[in-house]
Amino acid sequence: MLKILAIESSCDETAAALVGDGHLVLSDAVATQIDIHRKYGGVVPELASRNHLVDAIPVVEEALTSADATWNDVDAMAVTRGPGLVGSLLVGLQVAKALAYAKQKPLIPVHHLQGHMQAVFLHKEGEPRPESPGYPHVALAVSGGHTALYLVSSPTQIRQIAHTRDDAAGEAFDKVSRMLGLGYPGGPIVERGAKGGNEKAFKFTRPHFKDGDPLDFSFSGLKTAVLTVLKKFGAPPEGQDLADLLASFQHAVCDQLVERTLEAAKHFGCKHAVLAGGVACNGALRRLMQETLSGEGIALHMPRPRWCTDNAAMIGAAAWHRDQVPGSRLTGEALRSLNAVGNWDIGENL
Repeated sequence: MLKILAIESSCDETAAALVGDGHLVLSDAVATQIDIHRKYGGVVPELASRNHLVDAIPVVEEALTSADATWNDVDAMAVTRGPGLVGSLLVGLQVAKALAYAKQKPLIPVHHLQGHMQAVFLHKEGEPRPESPGYPHVALAVSGGHTALYLVSSPTQIRQIAHTRDDAAGEAFDKVSRMLGLGYPGGPIVERGAKGGNEKAFKFTRPHFKDGDPLDFSFSGLKTAVLTVLKKFGAPPEGQDLADLLASFQHAVCDQLVERTLEAAKHFGCKHAVLAGGVACNGALRRLMQETLSGEGIALHMPRPRWCTDNAAMIGAAAWHRDQVPGSRLTGEALRSLNAVGNWDIGENL
């Protein structure tokens, strides 16, 4: 088994994991900063960077200890190279480069969103291995910083086909939660508050574009629509009115995500789809996506919720695939040929 030690630090989670053969999670350590940023209503980049400095080495040590492994068991290292907060990424990159140099391990740079798409393959020992999505498939990566659709032709042939024109879906959850004084992070707070609510109580329109790519997303208008309701009626107290508002907002977000994903799958003739990213933890989105796609004969693949949010296991999974040759696997010979620092530049495509 080829084992990759991965580091992820693109936002406010400092994570390290040891992953075998691109799917088996041998350890998965995460130091979260939610409590630090909660009082500010969102991530403060400077604070995130400083705390990555504090947590990086302990998290790596925890990943090795949890897997009952030593550096001799590590075949290569991987690290998130972007996108993300510049300061946060810089800390993870420098730690990974220093460790790779000191331990004489190859270092593989990984695109953060490719990691999210590979999370669908992850499992721990004793868990059933997830069914692999067929190629080509469409993948929706949806989180606090990203909302985009991709056409995935192989593990390393990934093309962006749509994106958000303004806010990411997760960002919209955070901002609506903050408008209502409910706290941070907004996604799980809104989901809990929406339980028992009537998703049809408030009519929020969905955007449709005639210019550019019609598959693009937009959530700024939805955020403004919620603000208009609050200005007109005031913030509803805890109870049915608040649940109705949150349920209506949540459904409007989920409906747009599902509608665009279905349109993309049909347009490209894909019979498989992947839902990934932090917002993929949302139960309402998972249910609606499953019901809608299965009704159209499209198989949906989703990571287990613990690997939807930022983690290092997904980075280790993505690193297992050689980026130079589509569809091939990282072998011992390929590892020996890698430079200490890669220079893979994907631009808009993965």
